[in-house]
Amino acid sequence: MNSNQELVDYLIGVGALRSSGIIEAFRNVDRADFVHNRETFDIYEDYPLAIGHGQTISQPRTVAMMMEMLSPQVGQSILDIGSGSGWTTALLAYIVGEDGLVVGVERVSELVKFGSDNLKKYKFKNAKIVEAGDELGLRGGKFDRILVSAAADEFPYELAKQLNIGGKIVIPVQNSIYEMTKEKNGELGGVEHYGFTFVPLIY
Repeated sequence: MNSNQELVDYLIGVGALRSSGIIEAFRNVDRADFVHNRETFDIYEDYPLAIGHGQTISQPRTVAMMMEMLSPQVGQSILDIGSGSGWTTALLAYIVGEDGLVVGVERVSELVKFGSDNLKKYKFKNAKIVEAGDELGLRGGKFDRILVSAAADEFPYELAKQLNIGGKIVIPVQNSIYEMTKEKNGELGGVEHYGFTFVPLIY
């Protein structure tokens, strides 16, 4: 694949992208803006690419599938944990629009700068990337959606405290992706999707 549009058409063709708002974001946020070298021949291929420090920009099909699971909506507040290159943060910022808010959290300080610089290419006023603190997520934050792009050893229930009622979290745990919604009673319910590989979540 030689262009972002070819990549998006491919993701639609394999069923990874289905929702109009998410498709529009993928068409308008170019993966090439989130790698170290735009001349890399495999920018638009469907596999992860190294961005340094043992981290990757995730496989496009996996990002698309997780976005569909997350089902972000206009005006929502979203926490993007393990923002890395800033690609997912930018996609989410496009989707939620000016009335929404996206906060990317990244533990590697060099990637905080890399992701932030990439994000600036789109001049979003509703998104930022910050360096992770001692706790997982963002202390005191409350969000409608939480996306985690690295695999935890076990489900981190402390993130549920940062999720609004009716909100949804999508997170890899070992080799599965958990798609969980916070119910009115504060409990989490959802589904487990098997068969994925991610870099480990560090916290």
